[in-house]
Amino acid sequence: MTSRERITAAWEGKSHDHVPMTVWCFGFEPPEELKWDKNGKKVKYWYTTRVERTSVLSEPWDIEDDFKRVLAWKSLGIDDVLEVSVPWGIDPEVTWEDTSAEVRRPVGISVMTREYWTPSGKLTHTVKKTGEAPEDGWVVQPDLVPLFDDFNIPRGIEHAVASPDDIPRIRHLYRAPDEKARQEFNTRMKIVRSFSSKNGVPVQAWVAFGMDGVIWLTGVEGAVLMAMDNPNIFGKLVDTIAEGDYGRAELACSDPDIDMICQRGWYSSLDFWSPRLFDEFVYPHLTEMTGLAHKNGKKFGYVMTTGVEVLGKRLMDAGVDVLYFVDPVQDNISVEKARELFGGGMTLVGGTNSVTLASKDTGRIKDEVRRAMDVLGPTGRFILHPVDAIFPDTPRESLKVMIETWKEYI
Repeated sequence: MTSRERITAAWEGKSHDHVPMTVWCFGFEPPEELKWDKNGKKVKYWYTTRVERTSVLSEPWDIEDDFKRVLAWKSLGIDDVLEVSVPWGIDPEVTWEDTSAEVRRPVGISVMTREYWTPSGKLTHTVKKTGEAPEDGWVVQPDLVPLFDDFNIPRGIEHAVASPDDIPRIRHLYRAPDEKARQEFNTRMKIVRSFSSKNGVPVQAWVAFGMDGVIWLTGVEGAVLMAMDNPNIFGKLVDTIAEGDYGRAELACSDPDIDMICQRGWYSSLDFWSPRLFDEFVYPHLTEMTGLAHKNGKKFGYVMTTGVEVLGKRLMDAGVDVLYFVDPVQDNISVEKARELFGGGMTLVGGTNSVTLASKDTGRIKDEVRRAMDVLGPTGRFILHPVDAIFPDTPRESLKVMIETWKEYI
């Protein structure tokens, strides 16, 4: 079977030759024999274009690098998925200006500001420039203030949505893809389509921010307090993000070579929301998204790394086909419990964790892989994957042990 045949069969619960193994790369340094030359030097770290709109990488990475990564994994027998981040539209009347300054009181810090002028008024977004010097391979803080970025959350001085008056302005900054975004997407898909069809690789499109988008705009505390104290206002912000998400999803669903559309949900878990708030603010829009996907013959994937034991059933009820992730380490859900709750109902991705790989404990790595394969493999809806990615500090020797143990089953 090709990777596309095997992965899509696992997504659908259909018969396939063996349990797939996939790996997301977030700055992983592969062995020398798997590296390739680019602009006169070796590409040292691997990433994915999944993060191209939400992270600044420490070195360049493009779609051709994605293709070479796919082929490198394939040489080891590992399946891969091509990932496309769908662009969104911005009101053409919007303008903005970036500035930076040193603030001496109360302490000397560097701040960066982006001011937007929208048809609904001015919006200001200010964050600290903390100036870390991360080790090679890790993502870095941008030299400006993008609307959506994990770095903004803990460094926010004035979040993009600092008051209810800011919410209408977001509609001008995050909306369904405009003509420019559509052309960009179509150009990217033309390139992806050629490689995917030639090499038998599935394609998934990242289309929705959901609660991740909300927290990027408000900060964690701002989002939670708004949801509890001003639920109607908070609902308007959630709806604003959902409208942009839906438009991106419609564009992805219009392409016959997209196999699955995906929604981020790192900030939609029990770490942030009670089951009641999840049902009130996440679930309704999630059912709209899964309905759109299924109407267009696509699968729907959702990311949730913690709280799966409690909220996973609601994801299944909403029509989620593929759950990223089942994590026995950081989420502390056993693979036996995962099978009991979800086995056969939706495809489970995970079974082990990059923390386990970082431990360099060969026995622990083998035990986790074998347990996941023994318990979840027979469901026919399982993909082995180290949650949620491998990083610059992931030992190559540990990944090798994981691969060798997985190969005992294929």
